[in-house]
Amino acid sequence: MDCPILVWMLSYNRPMTQEEYDKCYRTIQICVPHVQIPYAPQSHESIRQIVAQMLPLLMMRHRRIPRAKWKDCSNQNGKRWIEQETDNPMNPTHRLKAMIGYHLAYEDRLVGMVMTQGRQREVVNLGLGLKHLCTSSAETSISVWAESQYHKLTPLEISFILPNEKPEVILRRLCLILALKQAYIKAIGQPMGFDWSRLEFNLPGETARGDGYPLQGWEFRMWTSNIGVLHENGEVEEQIYQCATAFFRGTAESKFIWQKDKKELEGWVQYLNVDQLITVLPKLMD
Repeated sequence: MDCPILVWMLSYNRPMTQEEYDKCYRTIQICVPHVQIPYAPQSHESIRQIVAQMLPLLMMRHRRIPRAKWKDCSNQNGKRWIEQETDNPMNPTHRLKAMIGYHLAYEDRLVGMVMTQGRQREVVNLGLGLKHLCTSSAETSISVWAESQYHKLTPLEISFILPNEKPEVILRRLCLILALKQAYIKAIGQPMGFDWSRLEFNLPGETARGDGYPLQGWEFRMWTSNIGVLHENGEVEEQIYQCATAFFRGTAESKFIWQKDKKELEGWVQYLNVDQLITVLPKLMD
């Protein structure tokens, strides 16, 4: 199944003004009426949700497809895809192959969207996972935070993050496992209350299991994202995120792709920021 994957990562890299928030909120009300986001200009959660929901609008604008020419759809599991109108009603095959499956995710100051195009049944099993490489608070040590996440892991996964490892290694491996689990859970349309310990990712062996059975036919991609966040006091903080996608391709075996080459990553992952979003905002409703 040759469906190319594209990822957009938007860094919420500076505070959003009241005017910017109001314009974004109004855009969501008009263009994404199926999403109900509480009006809360001072809430980072509200801003992240709004920015995430604007990414499909931004993507379709980038493709120069008017808002009236496409519609957002969803199945019973909440998996979303975009249907495009065709200018040739005598050839519906093109429309059937032009469904755009997508999934939105966000963590702290990074908002992401993964998408692919093909037939509807081919594009919906797609998920994105993001984990900020940090603990729950500045006062919490990496070892203590790692232990608090053990209930989401299997004994094999816990063996990869034992206390005798360096703290930065523990943090990186743990966030990678959690990002992969998040991506897969979302790809199969399960809520985040799903028991994460039912999944097992053997990173050295590059295999995955669910309820003890091999997960076959999946493609998992992994990479890191570095962003700079401007705080209100003028300081710029560097943040690192572990990112992962899960996509069901129906192959005989599952495949793990460790994307470390910057040039290759640029071929399918694009980075944006709030300023770029605000610049194009007036055109998103066209």
